[in-house]
Amino acid sequence: MSHAVARLYAQRLARSSKPFIARGSRSERCPGCRVIFRYCLCAWRPRVAVDAGVCLLMHDVEPLKPTNTGWLIADVVERTSAYGWSRTSAEAALLAQLGDPQWQPYVVFPGEYAAPERVVSEVRVEEGKRPLFILLDATWTEARKMFRKSPYLDRLPVLGLLPEQLSRYRLRRSKRDDHLCTAEVAALCLELAGDNLGAQALDAYLDVFTGHYLGAKYHLPLDLQDEAHRRLQVFL
Repeated sequence: MSHAVARLYAQRLARSSKPFIARGSRSERCPGCRVIFRYCLCAWRPRVAVDAGVCLLMHDVEPLKPTNTGWLIADVVERTSAYGWSRTSAEAALLAQLGDPQWQPYVVFPGEYAAPERVVSEVRVEEGKRPLFILLDATWTEARKMFRKSPYLDRLPVLGLLPEQLSRYRLRRSKRDDHLCTAEVAALCLELAGDNLGAQALDAYLDVFTGHYLGAKYHLPLDLQDEAHRRLQVFL
């Protein structure tokens, strides 16, 4: 299995001067899901058709983190691209995608950080185009820097999400409860674009991934019949 995030991971790993070791664990991990083999969730990867695309701009070490949820997005959304972010330049392939007429790009970021005339709250796609959701995959502090220092994004509309639910992501916590993890943001975007099955599949997949990851971290038994696994089962 290979997708855009897996390829970016391999590229970033090749540039590393020393192995990247996730905090608290030196156990061997499954290359397909980044969870230790006993808790592997590759068999739970959902299969669902998604019309929209996702473009991940990933801060330097994000592809290497086993807790990164951009990987889950790429598992679910076939049209996922992933690029390493740089302050000084942008990849030619990224710029080409942003200018590709098949896409209607939206930068997904809190509207309070953008000029009011750029902010939209709905996804409206012209005939013959697909929505492309550009997600800044980083810590909150890093993401704000990326938003400010990526001039090639300045001409694009900003989709300002106002999610009612608080983040359920339990692997890495923001200091603010209203900051969602990248996969949660992507699921909300898919829902706004009318890709409801994709949103539901990604949401369930995140819950199952979280359960497997924490089970591995704390040596807990897995309950494959719990609510999260039952929700995901319908998308296998």
